[in-house]
Amino acid sequence: VNLLKILLVDRTTRKNIIWATDAYAALGNQYQNDSQIIPSCITGLFGNVIKPRCDKTRSEQSERIRDKAEVFTPSWVCNCQNNLVDHAWFGRNDVFNTETEKGWVTHYEKVTFPNEKGKSWQDYVKENRLEITCGEAPYLASRYDTVTGKVIPVKDRIGLLDRKLRIVCENVEEENEWLTWAKRAVQSVYGFEWQGDNVLLARENLLFTVMDFYKEKFHKSLAKNIKYLSEIARVLSWNIWQMDGLKFVVPNSCHDGCEGCAKRDLGKHNGIYCRIYDWPANRSIEFYSLYKGAKNGD
Repeated sequence: VNLLKILLVDRTTRKNIIWATDAYAALGNQYQNDSQIIPSCITGLFGNVIKPRCDKTRSEQSERIRDKAEVFTPSWVCNCQNNLVDHAWFGRNDVFNTETEKGWVTHYEKVTFPNEKGKSWQDYVKENRLEITCGEAPYLASRYDTVTGKVIPVKDRIGLLDRKLRIVCENVEEENEWLTWAKRAVQSVYGFEWQGDNVLLARENLLFTVMDFYKEKFHKSLAKNIKYLSEIARVLSWNIWQMDGLKFVVPNSCHDGCEGCAKRDLGKHNGIYCRIYDWPANRSIEFYSLYKGAKNGD
């Protein structure tokens, strides 16, 4: 429950993430669109209320497609696009796998790195990656195919965090060093999403991904190391955040008289602008400032 409390935190509002969907409203007052998600909503009478998309009914899936344009990407498509990212970084194709028709064949030999400055395995692990409108974060962690629900073995996973953790496993043998580099890998991946249930599922998927790779490497469970898992959960509560991606604010936080909404001016919303964490600099920053800086060429 303590980990769940951390995973439900909205670091911008210093409250909890909100449902930001009417899909659960019939369950009661605590499940309304603007209600915070609290542990008892998930662990109590309706304990299985939040389910991955693949476990939702067809009508539920259709409703979310209609209301929020929620369409999840098959893992083979995620792999193709993640491979493009790695092709640009490594300067070569087929680093982690070779694509097949609607699938892939994993390369199990140790990954080699370009012999040039800024291209070490440590650089790869620390390289920042962002999944926009991330849903359950299939581009970051591929524990299961979000469309079919099929579980993917650890050695064959293709998410951006999966690839970083594979590199850590291949280059680090000592356990404490592994834990350090795994945490750095988590600090380097980001994603934002509107709907609160997806935010929680994405955070959980990344947390479980770290546990999965640890077990694969050391043949024992990380579950008893609550202190470390709490640290990872805290990172995820910053890095996977709830945001209206068109306004850079907390969903539904703009109110009457919002100049940003009226004039479609991104810098003038009266809602709550979302904050994320710059881990190397050890400070929080407004996400919109990054967009504005990139747009201005800063």
